[in-house]
Amino acid sequence: MPQHISLVSHALCPYVQRIAIALAEKGVAHDRLTVDLANKPRWFLDISPTGRTPVLKVGAAALFESAAILEYLEETQPHPLHPADPVERARHRAWVGFGSECLSDIAGFYSAPDNSSLNMKAATLHTRFRLLERQLGRGPWFADDSFSLVDAVFAPVFRYFDTFDRIDDFGVFDGLERVTDWRCELADRPSVQGAVGPDYDNLLAGFIERRGGALSRMLGEGARSAATFA
Repeated sequence: MPQHISLVSHALCPYVQRIAIALAEKGVAHDRLTVDLANKPRWFLDISPTGRTPVLKVGAAALFESAAILEYLEETQPHPLHPADPVERARHRAWVGFGSECLSDIAGFYSAPDNSSLNMKAATLHTRFRLLERQLGRGPWFADDSFSLVDAVFAPVFRYFDTFDRIDDFGVFDGLERVTDWRCELADRPSVQGAVGPDYDNLLAGFIERRGGALSRMLGEGARSAATFA
């Protein structure tokens, strides 16, 4: 008998999103529990050694760290999202790691204390995405016709910019035609759309505002300007 699977989530966590996308692509029945990481319940701390999301509950077991969870799903669930060829599989795993590095840079971007730091972080992200531009083929996905775990990992990376782009144009995707096309294709994928709730954008905007950095100030100025001309 299949074990019951639950995904323990936070509404904004990009690492949760990659698991949610993989579960949807594999057609794995599961439920989803959302926790407030600012007020972590005791039951969550009992199953998450690091106090972070995601956690995947599989029967009585609890798995943590998104990379490990993705590999568990590959080993136990149908519809593999990794390539069959060992060399290609290793290459994809490397780009999954690169996706996590991009998320660290995004955290530095929305936390930048001043405009100079913000622009430097934007330039760093542009450089990272330029490396991706050289890896992409004919599309629409990272591995051309096959949706893979690399796609599941980069969809949450690109989703941040749906909100950032409404604040200002930071030039992160300038001249990156293939990456831009890939980003658009991912945004239209049902599994990607379903990985977050309908209030995601508002929650992210509120999170940025509370950071108190350069991006927060730009967001506040934009809101004041909109109110002035309303």
